Amino acid sequence: MASDRILISRFLEMLGAERGAAQNTLEAYERDLDHLSENNRIGLKDITRDQVRAYLGRLQVQDMSPRTQARKLSSIRQFYKFLYAEGIRDDNPVLGIDSPRIGQSLPKLLSESQVSKLLDMAQSQAEQKADVKSLRLHALIELLYATGLRVTELVSLPRAAVQSGQPYIYVRGKGGKERLVPMNARAIRALAAYGVAMKPFFKTGEKWLFPSRGVSGHLTRHRFAQLLKQLGARAGILPRQLSPHVLRHAFATHLLAHGADLRAVQKMLGHSDINTTQIYTHVLEERLKGLVQKKHPLSKV
Repeated sequence: MASDRILISRFLEMLGAERGAAQNTLEAYERDLDHLSENNRIGLKDITRDQVRAYLGRLQVQDMSPRTQARKLSSIRQFYKFLYAEGIRDDNPVLGIDSPRIGQSLPKLLSESQVSKLLDMAQSQAEQKADVKSLRLHALIELLYATGLRVTELVSLPRAAVQSGQPYIYVRGKGGKERLVPMNARAIRALAAYGVAMKPFFKTGEKWLFPSRGVSGHLTRHRFAQLLKQLGARAGILPRQLSPHVLRHAFATHLLAHGADLRAVQKMLGHSDINTTQIYTHVLEERLKGLVQKKHPLSKV
């Protein structure tokens, strides 16, 4: 419906302007609300609580995962909070509707030896080929594991985020929040080598650290994920085991395993709530349990 499209556009405009929502976030909200609009005969402005419940029931019948259902419900909640706040509706039809229960799923994890093989493979490739693409991939992977950036934050880093001689980068994360993240020596060296190789190619006034000819102007997250999986396969890591997000998980988990403070990891990851960071302590607990069960001399008695 045309009226639905207008309301959704106003909501997305608010998210972008007032909350600094990233483009990927805006697109996710738009997909969820378009789906609700397409699956209801009545306009979103006039939908009732019973109709929202019926919609969620259809999602369940379609065997949609609880996590996806919960995400869609979250989008709908935010949308109707906006309509209520703007006076477009005098009630909120989502009040009293509970989210589906989601079992806590632990993130996929790479061992420290697997990450070492991946980094060594990236470095070896960069040294042998010495071309811009290999040096770029090496810099991306070293930087990701050194900082735990979200993949969108990584590929869209501006050149100004890296200051010559400084062992940290400036990152603008979710909601436009800025944070300072330290880098290790390997990442600094890889970035320096990439910067030297790219110097003749950087256009005057070039904004992005990892520029591309695509619409966004910088390397896309999808292309980086493809390159990462290809390199991982050469390092003996199955494609399903590896993604930019898995390297972010490895960064956090390995830091905590070596005694890092949870609050410090929270700040580096850019989590607004420490409960989000807490998941990595559960990963460590599961690893310890498995270690005891396999290695303890009385585990099989």
